[in-house]
Amino acid sequence: MSAAGVLSFTQQGWEQVLAKAKRALVYLDASCAESLHWSCGAPRLLEAVGGPAWHLREFEPLAVGGGSEQPKAVFVLSCLLKGRTVDILRDIIRRSHFQYCVVVTAVSHAVHLTANHVPAAAAAELEGQQPVFEQLEEKLCEWMGNMNHKAEVLHVPLLLAPAAPHLALTPAFATLFPLLPQDVHLLNSARPDKRRLMSLGEMDASALTPELLLQIRCLVSGLNSLCEHLGVREECFAVGSFSRVIAADLANYAPAKNRRKTAAGRASVVFVDRTLDLTGAVGHHGDNLVEKMISVLPQLPGHTNDVMVNMVELTALQAVEENENVIAPGCLAQSNDISAKTLWEALLNTKHKEAVMEVRRHLVEAASRENLPIKMSMGRVTPGQLMTYIQLFKNNLKALRNHCGLLQLGLATVQTLKHQQTAKWDNFLAFERLLLQNIAESSMAVVLSQLLPMIKPSTQRTNNDYSPEELLILLIYIYSVIGEFPVDKDLREAEEKVKKALAQVFSEESELPPLLQKITGECSAQL
Repeated sequence: MSAAGVLSFTQQGWEQVLAKAKRALVYLDASCAESLHWSCGAPRLLEAVGGPAWHLREFEPLAVGGGSEQPKAVFVLSCLLKGRTVDILRDIIRRSHFQYCVVVTAVSHAVHLTANHVPAAAAAELEGQQPVFEQLEEKLCEWMGNMNHKAEVLHVPLLLAPAAPHLALTPAFATLFPLLPQDVHLLNSARPDKRRLMSLGEMDASALTPELLLQIRCLVSGLNSLCEHLGVREECFAVGSFSRVIAADLANYAPAKNRRKTAAGRASVVFVDRTLDLTGAVGHHGDNLVEKMISVLPQLPGHTNDVMVNMVELTALQAVEENENVIAPGCLAQSNDISAKTLWEALLNTKHKEAVMEVRRHLVEAASRENLPIKMSMGRVTPGQLMTYIQLFKNNLKALRNHCGLLQLGLATVQTLKHQQTAKWDNFLAFERLLLQNIAESSMAVVLSQLLPMIKPSTQRTNNDYSPEELLILLIYIYSVIGEFPVDKDLREAEEKVKKALAQVFSEESELPPLLQKITGECSAQL
């Protein structure tokens, strides 16, 4: 699969949406907004709309409807047109004055037939027809209050958010996660005794809930559209029980079978359960600047794969905490800035030291092109040095506009290098290396005993100590690296001590972070 082919797949999808967006009020859900963010950016959609920024709105229950001067609406949705989604659609339209509604869904009509319990044989006879979409079009006219108004429902496979030429993300499936061994008893609760599963290795599609199967089918539908665009006949490989179910569903998906009969090219698709490599997800041995950016900078609201960059330093405001939310944040995605995209791809593919030097080089070259009074300095790159270069653009509006994307990446680099979590990164790395060195000689009980003194309540912690979240990350790393181990009296006692210490720390926190609230099932006020 070529990088150009994957990128054109996403761009082609958004071109279909842009063609419908002229003079429309456009509602997007979070996943489609994220795909747009990495593909062509909101400015491209605003250009197609031909109106002010308020012509873009979030698709959510309290979304403001359209006034009498806004007769056209386009809804761009990543999910099935069913249940709560249709309810929100109905409510927005009823409180508006629309005369023309277009609903774009990233889920194919074939999956909508499955969601409406249409048997496979009956669905095959409907080839070329779209009764589910046609019924919704009638409903749209009914909700607009006039059956002569115009309504369209169409499928556009907005599956991917292309973060780089060889890296595409799937925001709509950020929560699709492999099942864990402890989920087996939940699967068995809906199965007769004779068909109970002994392990996840025995799991197949028949063991999953209808909701989970539909989510998998939505993913398979998107992947089938991608393969169709690329003109390939795929061969699937799976590592892990959950991936095996997804691969099997793609292999048996009726539209995919038809496509493979005429596809000229070939491709290999490898599905991997993320849970088989938690060490890679929580470890700190990756020497990459982007990894650190995503780890330490705050998440961009509504996004799963981008962060907020504080832009106050480029304004006349003082760089104090209360001003952080006054200026709109920057981000990592720079889909319309060629220079910034080049730098972003370099940051993804180089080691930390080289990446920081690359940021300096781009800033120096940009400042030189704008004839800014830059003072060259060689040797080690420091956050202060980068900030000096960035500040040169501050009072030059033309230079600021010309290099806005580059400056966002430069500020992201400075804020990452100066972040206290980046300094703590080395502490994590030292612990992980020590564990790897002693793993053959130390028992699990000994490792947990070494961790115990690091578990400190908030009243005793310094900036160099581990927070409750970070302690859980260390525990995941420890158990993932060591793998299977014998359970004896010493280990049970060590685990109990760690559990008690963690429980004490959690209970004494003034406010638990959202992740720990989700894990414990309690709000901080209730602890």
